[in-house]
Amino acid sequence: MLTDARVYAYSAVLMGSPILLKLFEDNQTLAAQVFRLIKQQENLFTVNRAASEVMAVNDAAGQHPVVVSQPVFDLIACAHAVSLLPDSLFNLAIGPLVKCWKIGFQGHSVPSETDLQMRMALTNPHDVILDATSRSVMLARPGMEIDLGAIAKGYIADVVQAFLRQQQVSSALINLGGNVQTVGAPPEEAGWAIGLKKPFGEADELIGVIGVNNRSVVTSGVYERYFELDGICYHHILNPHSGYPLDTDLMSVTVISDRSLDGDIYTTLLYGLGVEKGMACLADKPGIEAIFVTRDRQVICSSQRHFSFQLLDTGYRLVH
Repeated sequence: MLTDARVYAYSAVLMGSPILLKLFEDNQTLAAQVFRLIKQQENLFTVNRAASEVMAVNDAAGQHPVVVSQPVFDLIACAHAVSLLPDSLFNLAIGPLVKCWKIGFQGHSVPSETDLQMRMALTNPHDVILDATSRSVMLARPGMEIDLGAIAKGYIADVVQAFLRQQQVSSALINLGGNVQTVGAPPEEAGWAIGLKKPFGEADELIGVIGVNNRSVVTSGVYERYFELDGICYHHILNPHSGYPLDTDLMSVTVISDRSLDGDIYTTLLYGLGVEKGMACLADKPGIEAIFVTRDRQVICSSQRHFSFQLLDTGYRLVH
């Protein structure tokens, strides 16, 4: 489908999200191959499908190790390592806690303290036992679950980017429901224009526009999934150490990086660190940059080595 003079946009619903592919040639075959590739990857990593490898690991919790394929093992190992970082907000074993809150699904009630404590006992990442030699994963306690949802989209976006490059595509964009990964830039332009959404605004309301070339852009915001009860907003970004939604001044964190997988990891880590510690954390990571949007309407960029940012909403203040 032609959207402007040069861009062909293809869309599908996969992984529970709208997926968008933009190319500069009319290539239905390539688009179908990309969507098929995403579907194959989703079948490996999802926890919402009975036959996936991750579900096999969860079903055997407290019983025995499960041998998984190399890509699944590698992604679990990556998520496990990040989960074990000191004070990490990232936790691959957070599944039982997520189910307890059901935010973004159907629950609009705050779980009891007893229920939370019971579920939190099942979320210790140290109880996820990996054996690289046999490619096996063991969850030590019955009722434990791993959930790769927080990083599977990023990993899959990177797989798609690699596939497009392999097909000699020089300019493309893939949006996996919030994970944007790019190949090159649009012809005769400096970069792709990616909108930064206004928290709690209408779908098309933007704070500004991020310009990138050959980079991934991942945004995580408290406004994406939440419910309100007695004047309190309960969002989906949970603190694995308290069991409750993270108490934060951040409305959203956007990560610009080479790998979309890093975008997934760092949006979560930076939420936990906050602006000051987050900026310090990124100081020695030249390939990873962030845009923080705060409750008091500040937009703070860690640096702008690999992206440009244009503020559109004058209700926000850009802080360098």
